[in-house]
Amino acid sequence: MANCTNCSAPLPQDSMQCTYCGSRNDVDLAGVHYYTIHELESERICPRCNIGLKTIDLNVNGRFLVERCDQCLGLFFDLNELETLLDATVANVFTINRGQLENISALKKSNFGVSYIKCPVCSSIMNRVNFGVKSGVIIDRCREHGVWLDGGELRHLFEWMKAGGKLLQQEREEEQRRIETRELEREKRKLQTEAASGGSYPDNPSFDLFGGTLRNSDPGLFTIVTKAFRFFTK
Repeated sequence: MANCTNCSAPLPQDSMQCTYCGSRNDVDLAGVHYYTIHELESERICPRCNIGLKTIDLNVNGRFLVERCDQCLGLFFDLNELETLLDATVANVFTINRGQLENISALKKSNFGVSYIKCPVCSSIMNRVNFGVKSGVIIDRCREHGVWLDGGELRHLFEWMKAGGKLLQQEREEEQRRIETRELEREKRKLQTEAASGGSYPDNPSFDLFGGTLRNSDPGLFTIVTKAFRFFTK
C-alpha cells in the first residue's frame, strides 16, 4: 500500500488525497526516484483537461521522459515505455498472490467513468484496453503513439506487479499457446486420417476434404485446418 508523501499515512486505494492530512499526492514514484521537470510543456495535450502536458524525467536507468498533466496528474507513455517502467521498478517477484490480485482487480474504479478520449499526439480516439490479467486497470491506448494512464493508475499497476500480475499474465499466455498447439495436433490427426482413407494432403487447403468446399462451408474450421496444414508440413 502506498503512503502519503507528506505525513506517511496509508493512502486509500485508488485515491491521490490523504484522508489524514488532506495532501494531494502526485504519482507514486517512490520506486522510480523523484521526477524532475525536463521541459515546462510539451506539444502534447491532456485528453482530460485540454491543457499542455509537462515533460518529466523519471531518471530510470538514465534519462526516462514521460508527459504528465499538472491538473489531473494523468501520464502519457510512448509505445512500450509503460512496460519498460514496470519491469525496471518492480523486480524480484517470483510468486503469484492470487488473493491479492483478486482484491486489486476488484478495487480499481475510474474517476471519469466509461469514456473515450483522444490521443495526446494525433487526437484520434484511443481504444480502451484491459492491461494484463487481473490488473483492474483499463488503459487508453493509441496503436501508433502510446498509452494514457489516469491519475492513480500507475500506482495501481505497481501493486499489480508486486502481487505477481505479470507472472499470472505469462502463465495465461503459456496456457493459451498449449491450447493452440493441441488444436493444431488434433487437426493434424484428422488430416492424416483422411489421407490414410484414400485422400491426400491438398495443395490448396480449401480443397473438398469433408464433403464440401471447406472454405465456404465452415470458415472457422478452414482457418484451423489451414494453420495445421502449414504448421505440420513445414
